Formats: sequence, C-alpha cells, structure tokens
Amino acid sequence: MSETLVKPVTLSDKAVKRIASILSKSPEATSLRVSVEGGGCSGFSYKYDLTSETEADDLVLERDGARVVIDQTSVVYLDGSIIDFVDDLMGQSFQIRNPNAVASCGCGTSFSI
Repeated sequence: MSETLVKPVTLSDKAVKRIASILSKSPEATSLRVSVEGGGCSGFSYKYDLTSETEADDLVLERDGARVVIDQTSVVYLDGSIIDFVDDLMGQSFQIRNPNAVASCGCGTSFSI
C-alpha cells in the first residue's frame, strides 16, 4: 500500500499561472518564498519574496513552472491554506485563504489566530 503525501498548503490554478509568469521573467529567482511574520494590524502578516535559496526543511510546492517555498515555522500557521491570485477592481494580489485565521484585516495581508 502506498502512502500519499498530504501537503498542508495548496496553490490555486490562478496562483500557479501568476507565479510561473513572474518566475519566467526573473532569471535570478527560482521560487516564490511565502512566510508568516509577527506584525501587521491583526498580529501576523504574510510576506512574499522572490528567491533562489531553499533551506533543507522548507516545504516545496511545484506545479507547471511555479515553485513556492515555505519555511517550517510558517507552515504551522498556514496549515490547510490555499494560496490564490486575485485580479479584481481593487487590483491584483496574492491572497491566502487560511482556515486557521480567526480575524484578518481589510487588505488581507495580516491575520490573527
């Protein structure tokens, strides 16, 4: 019987397309690093960085030319989350649908647990 690897964070199709597009135009970067930091108007905030560095214990999500890396500390806060890309009247942005967040700010970049 084979074991299935469950990834605690998933990427929407729109996020995959946008990340792949960004990485294809940035030869020095191989990944989008998503992390959670203390701060923001709700206690924690999401941070996005282009990087070519990967740590041994990073969670790595790869699909169709998109590569996302998340450090183990941030994975705890992002467990079960979906990283999405939204393009609407308010603008374009990555948004994280985090089932662990009990409150978030209006801009969607900070949250509390």
